[in-house]
Amino acid sequence: MGAHRAGIRQKLRQGAVFGIAVAHLAVIGSSVTLHHGELVVTLRVLVAGGAGFIGSHLCDYLVAEGNEVVAVDNYITGRAQNVAHLAGHERFTLREHDVTQPFAWRGDAVFHLASPASPEGYLRHPFETLWVNAAGTDVLLDLARESNAKFLFASTSEVYGDPLVHPQTEAYWGNVNPVGVRACYDEGKRFGEALTMEYVRQYDVDARIIRIFNTYGPRNDPGDGRVVPNFIAQALSGQPITIYGDGSQTRSFCYVRDLVRGMAAAMFTPGTQGEVLNLGNPDERSIRDFAATIMRLTGAEAPIVHRPLPADDPKRRRPDITKAQERLGWRPTVSLEEGLGETIAYFRQELGKQTLP
Repeated sequence: MGAHRAGIRQKLRQGAVFGIAVAHLAVIGSSVTLHHGELVVTLRVLVAGGAGFIGSHLCDYLVAEGNEVVAVDNYITGRAQNVAHLAGHERFTLREHDVTQPFAWRGDAVFHLASPASPEGYLRHPFETLWVNAAGTDVLLDLARESNAKFLFASTSEVYGDPLVHPQTEAYWGNVNPVGVRACYDEGKRFGEALTMEYVRQYDVDARIIRIFNTYGPRNDPGDGRVVPNFIAQALSGQPITIYGDGSQTRSFCYVRDLVRGMAAAMFTPGTQGEVLNLGNPDERSIRDFAATIMRLTGAEAPIVHRPLPADDPKRRRPDITKAQERLGWRPTVSLEEGLGETIAYFRQELGKQTLP
């Protein structure tokens, strides 16, 4: 049986897949079964940071695809309520653990999303942010190496800093302040990328890097300080909409459902070892226009107040996703208005809970 499984594994690695009912499949996992004449593979997947905003949606996607998922989180910025709906599911396990400390696990794929990702989060936890992207990345890469598992490092568009190139391609090295207030996150992610690539070069670990651009959707923490939750929470509660600077700076917003599809494609598409891939939506909007869209969709008539721009805040941000389109066959499909509609509905519910006696 071992030789048979190894033979199938090799065929899958080469992309010679026949009768497989799992999208983006590239490796054999914890079990192989026949279902209605089709070969079905269940992967054992670790999601570090699985109780976070993006991590929880990734867990949903992976479980729905038939995989066994272990989510690990220490709840510095993650919230157990984000995956509470998966509690009791036979293929989902939630473990409270700090991934900077070694732990036991064996499986087929490791997604590393364990890091504060909002300015509010990483400015409140700068040392933890640096350490999880350094020591935590090393611990998780070691797990992948020991298991011969695939590995994905979730990096960020912040590695491009305040870019001098627009839109940003993966070949751009960035314009980052290495000693500024945001450096704990920007440079932490840059170090994590470098460490990931050394594991590829030195140990032949099947790892890849994604750079995530602005992402929004249900389970955004209303208090995390990012543009979408800030604007929606302020609009729904009748507060003034806070814009930093004059609002001419731009961002490109990707709905979380689109992003997790791209993450799965980056992990499981054959031939992506050692690749760096931008994932985001190239639909670029000014912050001023985005605020107007939020007010229109929420029906709010709140005034706009302007505050000084935070230090090292990028003036323009838009991903070039040509590589992801060509290598993964991926592109975002959810329109801004559709995604915001679902996000606003979620925030109405969450803010309503907070106002209950």
